[in-house]
Amino acid sequence: MPVCSETVMDSELSSLLEGCEQRISYVFSDKILLIAALTHASGAEHRLASNERLEFLGDAILGAVVCERLFHRYPEYLEGDLTKIKSIVVSRQTGAKISRSLGMQDFLILGKGMTTHPTVPASLLADVFESLVAAIYLDGGHSAVRAFIDRHIAAEIELVVEGETGSNYKSLLQQLAQRGHGTTPTYQLLDEKGPDHSKCFKIAAQVGANRYHAAWGRNKKEAEQRAAENALSQLSGKPLPFPTDD
Repeated sequence: MPVCSETVMDSELSSLLEGCEQRISYVFSDKILLIAALTHASGAEHRLASNERLEFLGDAILGAVVCERLFHRYPEYLEGDLTKIKSIVVSRQTGAKISRSLGMQDFLILGKGMTTHPTVPASLLADVFESLVAAIYLDGGHSAVRAFIDRHIAAEIELVVEGETGSNYKSLLQQLAQRGHGTTPTYQLLDEKGPDHSKCFKIAAQVGANRYHAAWGRNKKEAEQRAAENALSQLSGKPLPFPTDD
């Protein structure tokens, strides 16, 4: 649980810092930076001694590192798609989630009134993650902070990307088609079966003169998404997720 800045002893502070370093897998050369990163305004002698300035810097560093990673990792994504992913990854919700997974609530230095709360507010956890980013950058430089960010952000990026594109393969295929062929995919209805109230549809995606492997779906929208996923798999040489008999 958090410690109170008014009652913490030097020996307790030293133990707290060591525990935090073990938790984040980074050892500070300048312990003052770590103390500042962990100190909420309520526990500081004055606001300049709190983590607010570090939070400001950390937000910018986090955004830059994530943007660079997205730019290189997803070369087929347009600027708007990258922006949407970045806005979720570089958010207070994600920062709080990572801080909570690291158990940062155990290392916060708060004012006496704040330590009586049964739980640490998410806003404080978000702040401390950004502050740590800045503190590591100032202490160890770009390579150290990039390693820290990548270690904790990579999985979050994957989750967001899966959420953004996992059910929107048509959008991704459109981006690839426009970039590579200057055209928009079309979708061809090849077959349908079943009674009117429960039809299935067989649809193939086509880009220019190239028609890709068709897919069945319980409605036209699902069939088009599956057809787009089949096309993306063919383009990348991967096994078809929805093979048919054609």
